[in-house]
Amino acid sequence: MGGGGWDGWLQRCRESRRLVLVIVAIALLLDNMLLTTVVPIIPEFLYDIKHPNATLSQHLEQSSPARTTAALSAIKTTTSTSASVATTPICPCAPNRSNDPQLEFLYASTLPTVELAGNNIGNKSTTINANLSEAIEKEQRHRELLQEIVSVGIMFASKAFVQLLANPIVGPLTHKIGYSIPMFTGFIIMFISTLIFAFGRSYGILFLARALQGVGSSCSTVSGMGMLAERYQDDKERGNAMGIALGGLALGVLIGPPFGGVMYEFVGKSAPFLILSALALGDGLLQLLVLQPSVVYTETEPPSLKSLISDPYIILAAGAITFANMGIAMLEPSLPIWMMDTMGASRWKQGATFLPASISYLIGTNLFGPLGHRMGRWLAALIGLVVIGICLMCIPLAKSIDHLIVPNAGLGFAIGMVDSSMMPELGYLMDIRHSAVYGSVYAIGDVAFCLGFAIGPALSGSLVNSIGFEWMLFGIAILNFIYAPLMYFLRAPPTKEEKKSLIIGEKSSVRYVTYQNEEEDQ
Repeated sequence: MGGGGWDGWLQRCRESRRLVLVIVAIALLLDNMLLTTVVPIIPEFLYDIKHPNATLSQHLEQSSPARTTAALSAIKTTTSTSASVATTPICPCAPNRSNDPQLEFLYASTLPTVELAGNNIGNKSTTINANLSEAIEKEQRHRELLQEIVSVGIMFASKAFVQLLANPIVGPLTHKIGYSIPMFTGFIIMFISTLIFAFGRSYGILFLARALQGVGSSCSTVSGMGMLAERYQDDKERGNAMGIALGGLALGVLIGPPFGGVMYEFVGKSAPFLILSALALGDGLLQLLVLQPSVVYTETEPPSLKSLISDPYIILAAGAITFANMGIAMLEPSLPIWMMDTMGASRWKQGATFLPASISYLIGTNLFGPLGHRMGRWLAALIGLVVIGICLMCIPLAKSIDHLIVPNAGLGFAIGMVDSSMMPELGYLMDIRHSAVYGSVYAIGDVAFCLGFAIGPALSGSLVNSIGFEWMLFGIAILNFIYAPLMYFLRAPPTKEEKKSLIIGEKSSVRYVTYQNEEEDQ
């Protein structure tokens, strides 16, 4: 009796759509936690590897506003006790530094050296040398950070590039063997990748871990979204379910940066990755219990990948996902380093700066799952792309971390609008224009997502070096403004029947014209 009750309960769990939704949401959450946990860790970790005797945090402390204030107070104390120092200029040819905070800081930080040494000519050259060495050190650090954007950007982009290559393989594979085996494979690969991140101590090893994660992400995302589209056939229910699943993705993006920053600051580099690997293990056991990974053959003839890529409406929806995510992808490697360079931001602040974007993305995806269906998904995506452009243009104008809160929050909310509208739209387009087999179309959707996260970080380093951080973001904003009006074409896409009748109509008109020409010739 007990055994039968247990078997019955287990069977109900396996048939539950909600439990499948929970498994997919957890898989997306953990995958994106791993994706973003590295954001505040990797730039500083790589800098510390190159400079074992002088870490970046020490450099930041040396050039922080607190140190500047201390130096300025030191100069006031010195001038009040030493009239000779107060009345004698440090250098006769010294420029007016009252309007230049950087020069003020350099002079202030080296003035105590003058007083200790005495008031002679030799002290002037000592002060100038100290000023020059300080300025050179800051300039060198600035250049090294700009160069590091390139290497960090390439590492971050490697995951998306590998995922890009894996998606066209995983999508058609799900048509042949079902969704459960690729889903479980994604968990295994992610678990291995997390452990490599935990114990990796060189750029090459960390690069391998990031690239390997791309294969696992492809398996989890394509299988997860396909599984939800299959279980939730009603368009409105599907939109709600995908909004919740993308909420799991958003929660991962939300928790990742502050989690990584705080754990790295107070515990160590390995700690956040070991915790993630333990959570991934729990999700893997749940998949074994509920999904029971096995080969499942589909009876419906799946459309070819070529026919889906040649569908302009699917490409329009996928393009919106690419452009929406490209901006935040460019910010991932460049914003923390820009903050180090311009604001002297510490580790936890670099992680926390993505917090408003993640919270608002979580709100946006859950809100526009059902709301996008009601107001029109094309309109939600159009508004989202415009808001993304505006927020990207506001970010470089920030002078402190507080100024980043509103544009980052707006950016996250708008990306949530686009993602939660276009992901269900891809399933809807399959229903009305092709057949109800979803692996390949969500492979295309994930390719679109990955394109944004591959192009963004890969180009950000070279763009920051060539045109600057500000113009890089202005350029992406303009691309979003240009693409937004194209969403109007998704307002009422033609169905399969309309498509067929259009083709038949074209063929009939061609035959009629041919017949007329033959009549005239006779």
